[in-house]
Amino acid sequence: MSVSSIHHLADKRLAELGIVLPPLPQPMANYVPFTISGNLLFISGQGPRTVDQRFMTGKVGREITLDEAYAHARLVGINILSVVQHAQNELSTVRRVLKLTGFVNASDDFREHPKVINGCSDLLVEVFGDAGRHARSAIGVSSLPGNITVEVEAIFEVG
Repeated sequence: MSVSSIHHLADKRLAELGIVLPPLPQPMANYVPFTISGNLLFISGQGPRTVDQRFMTGKVGREITLDEAYAHARLVGINILSVVQHAQNELSTVRRVLKLTGFVNASDDFREHPKVINGCSDLLVEVFGDAGRHARSAIGVSSLPGNITVEVEAIFEVG
């Protein structure tokens, strides 16, 4: 699939899904939202931040359900796309989603980390089609900054 086709697919799919990309998410500490090396775009870990700049918080498996956490991971995917949009000025430069690393703020007995991170993965495949399929890790952790429920970092091939 050509870059132009991916661009049109991505724009069309965002519109069909009713997704408007939010402003560039600002880092919570001393780092940048993305870096570029050659044709690789590295996206810093993004959290489930709403349009009104509120983070979704809580422990998955305790006060946050699997379905809620899946929705939070999908929101993270939207924020990742916002960073891509700002880093590249448009989504048309995306050739492939290469890798996601997802962290779930989970209770000790929660075991469904991959199902949570599917919220982000599923969105990227919905938006980019086959170019959205990627390698991935889904990791449960005892806490995340600000008690956010999910954090995901990403690597894209651009050009």
